[in-house]
Amino acid sequence: MKRSPLLIIAFFSLFAQTAFCSSLSDKKNDAQKDFSDASVKIKFYDRTVYYTSASQDNPVYVTVSIENTGSQTLRFKLADDRSFSLDFVARTIKNKFLPATENLIMKRSVNQTVYFRELSIEPGEAYSFVENVKDYIKFDEPSIYYLELKFYPELYKSKYIELVSNRLSLEIRPSPSVANSLLLPVSEENGLLLKPENISPDKVVEQTIVARQKSLWNQYFLYMDIQEMMMRNSQQRRRYNAASADERERMLKNYKADLMQNRIDSDIVAVPEQFSIENTSYGQNEGTVTVKEWFKYPNFHEVKRYIYKVRQRDGIWQIYDYSVTNLGTE
Repeated sequence: MKRSPLLIIAFFSLFAQTAFCSSLSDKKNDAQKDFSDASVKIKFYDRTVYYTSASQDNPVYVTVSIENTGSQTLRFKLADDRSFSLDFVARTIKNKFLPATENLIMKRSVNQTVYFRELSIEPGEAYSFVENVKDYIKFDEPSIYYLELKFYPELYKSKYIELVSNRLSLEIRPSPSVANSLLLPVSEENGLLLKPENISPDKVVEQTIVARQKSLWNQYFLYMDIQEMMMRNSQQRRRYNAASADERERMLKNYKADLMQNRIDSDIVAVPEQFSIENTSYGQNEGTVTVKEWFKYPNFHEVKRYIYKVRQRDGIWQIYDYSVTNLGTE
């Protein structure tokens, strides 16, 4: 009977050692699996303009492709809930990593059964699916981010086995509601709040030119992508990309003020005496409007041809670029 405690201690020691060895064995078996012939690539799916808005309002969809680049069949596990198979990693230009979403942290903190499938890919084949990056990462600040994906072929529990994708550059802009909250466009004629309408590209350009002829600045800027117009200048683009949210807002305000004072980009704010829309061409999201414009001088008219580039966002066409050709005088 005096030996019983020793036997019990010995039994638990043996059990602990067995469990520990079993855990080590699982890791060893996982580590022995060869995924060197697996390639993971990511690309934007139906790329658009991304804001700091919520995931469901403005998702960042990315296509994830797992390719077998070897000569043997590639086998891996893929969880039904893919947050147990992969991670998105985003960092700033200063190499600061963004935090995961609360929902993702909570989901992985709960003890639960993870259902998965074991997939097989033959040499030269690939398996692809689409994920929303905002389900994984919090984008609270507008900036330029570098985005990568880590894929866990043996699921998140074995995340020490990972495959890292290529890197994407992701621009997150201020939420439109936030960006416009301080300077809401109001009609100079009746004081009512101006809202852009779903009108055709030629009508967008026509209304913009007419607003400039009447010096109605709020209406003039209504269908203009001020950020893109400003970043036509490469130096401004570099400054803007490296700036904080507050600095970006100041840059946009200053750019609009400079336009109104005719200090920069004088061609786009020049006031024509008359104009004629010559051609309108557009697809689903991009287009051009060609306009012939006459500018009055004391003894002649200067004639120019403008090509306005337009882009559709959330059903609204906006001018984001232009070019000018001098046609001489009349």
